[in-house]
Parts: sequence; structure tokens; C-alpha cells
Amino acid sequence: MDLDALATARHDAWQRLDALGRENRLSGPEADELIERYQGAASDLSLVQTTVGSTALGDRLSVGLAKARLRFTGAPENPLKLFTRFVMVDLPAALYRVRWLTLAVAIVTVVVAALYAWWIAADPRVLATLGSEAEMQQLADEGFVSYYSENPAASFAGSVWTNNAWIAAQCVAFGITGLWVPAVILQNAQNLGITAAVMFAYDEADTFFLYITPHGLLELTCVFVAAAAGLRIFWAWVAPGARPRGVALAQDARALFTVAIGLVFFLFVSGLIEGFVTPAPWPWPVKIGIGVLAFGGFLAYMLVLGGRATRAGATGDLDAFEAGATRIIAG
Repeated sequence: MDLDALATARHDAWQRLDALGRENRLSGPEADELIERYQGAASDLSLVQTTVGSTALGDRLSVGLAKARLRFTGAPENPLKLFTRFVMVDLPAALYRVRWLTLAVAIVTVVVAALYAWWIAADPRVLATLGSEAEMQQLADEGFVSYYSENPAASFAGSVWTNNAWIAAQCVAFGITGLWVPAVILQNAQNLGITAAVMFAYDEADTFFLYITPHGLLELTCVFVAAAAGLRIFWAWVAPGARPRGVALAQDARALFTVAIGLVFFLFVSGLIEGFVTPAPWPWPVKIGIGVLAFGGFLAYMLVLGGRATRAGATGDLDAFEAGATRIIAG
């Protein structure tokens, strides 16, 4: 191939493509021409690369094509700007949307756990089915407390964090089934109630609440939020309202999967508290105060910042351009 002959023949077309790529505003005909010139230049670049390989002419043409492509695809946003929008707008708005459902999940969990604890602690026959007298005495006297310090703090915190983040992600991802989230809520409440029943039966109620409060306030709330997000996705599929079912499901799933990503950071904080604060030899008011501070920060982020973002029109979903068209409209 004679590159000089190709460059001479295509000179005017490539120059016109560069000029259109530099324009701030394009009219309708100019936009059509830009796409047409782009397609022609792309074919020329493909021909050069397949027959000659890498050349200075091909590199120059590739740069011109990249500049022109930005005119009809748009430049990608700054990653720092995207992250800031996610943290300050999208995530708090998504959390705010499920605030009442989160409260409902929390109430159900507490009620079910309390009923389990009352039923087991009040009936020695039920309590006996959980294990031998020696096993339960060991759990109440040593096992419950030693759980928080039997492993190095860093590895314990990491293990707790990854486990809870995985549970939260499952609640959101499988929430559409309508069965997964209730099963997780019931299992979580049952485990909480059984542990409480054993501790209460052996006069260790104070130990139970002291050790579970510092990290449990934030950790359990994150699980409640994940469960609420999963249920909200399920409800968008069952009762989409005025929206088409597919549109409702897509919008709520995109918006609320943001919750699964955001909870990873909050569960990391609760994991640090559980690994480093709960077993620490500090006064209990200090340890509980740290837990309350973390919990209060999460509530402020969810309700104050989330309310502000929601009132500004944010939902946690992608904007209209990023989400794409939801239906084809003629005309």
C-alpha cells in the first residue's frame, strides 16, 4: 500500500473530521457529517493497520478518531467526581429510601429473637435440647466472652467483616426471590434469641448486652438495611405501580444494589469495633460509647444526608443518560 497516496487522497476528509471534532457545538447536519466522516476514517485506519501495521500515519489518524469519538459518546467523568457523587448523593439516597422498611425488619428481628429467648429460657426442657448442662455453663461462663478474643484481633475483624458483607450482598442480590431475605431474618433472629436465652438462664444477661452492644448496633443495622433493600427489590417486581414491571425492577435493582456496595464500608467499621474494641480491656462506657458514636454516624448519614439527597431528586439509580432508554418511542 502507498501510504502517501492514501494520505493525499483522504487529506481533505481527515482534515474535515478534525475540524468537526474541535467544534464546541454541532448542528444536525454537522453531527451527521461527523459520524459519516468518522466511519470513513475508521475504515481507512483499519486498512492501514491490517496491511502495513503500526505507522506514524496510523497513529495520527487514531488520535483524530479518538477526539472525534468523544463528540458523540461524551468524555468519561472524572473518577474522583464519580466517587464523590456515590458517597455524598447516590448511597445516602438509596439508604434513605429503605429507612422505614429497615425499621420494620429491625422490629421483626427483635420481636422474634425475644420470643425465642423467652420460650427457651422459660422452659427447662427446651433449654436441655440445646446441649448438656456442662456445655451451656461453659458457653455462659467462658465461651461467649472468649469468642471475641480467641483469635488475633486483625484476623477476627477481617473474618467478621467478610462474612457480614457476604450476607448483606446475598440479601440484596437474592432479594428478588422473596424467600431469601425472610429466611436470613428468621435465622439471624433465632441465633440471637438462642444465645440470649442461654446467657439469661445462667444469669449472664449483663454480659450478653455488654459484649453485643459496641459492635452490634452498627452491624445488625447494616444487616437490617441489606434485608430491607432486598425486600424492596422483590416488591418492585410484585407491585411495580404505574411503571412497567421490567422498568420498575431495573430501576430499583440498580439503585438498591448501591446499598450492597456501601454497606461493605460500614461493615468494615463494625468489624474493626468487634475485633479491636469489644474485647479490649477498656471501661464499658468507653466501648459502648464508641459503638453508639459509629451507629449515630450511620443514622446521620442515612437520614440527614440521605434526606437531603432525596429531596434534591436523587434515588441512587443511574441518571437517564447512563441508564439508557426504557422503551422505544416512535416519532
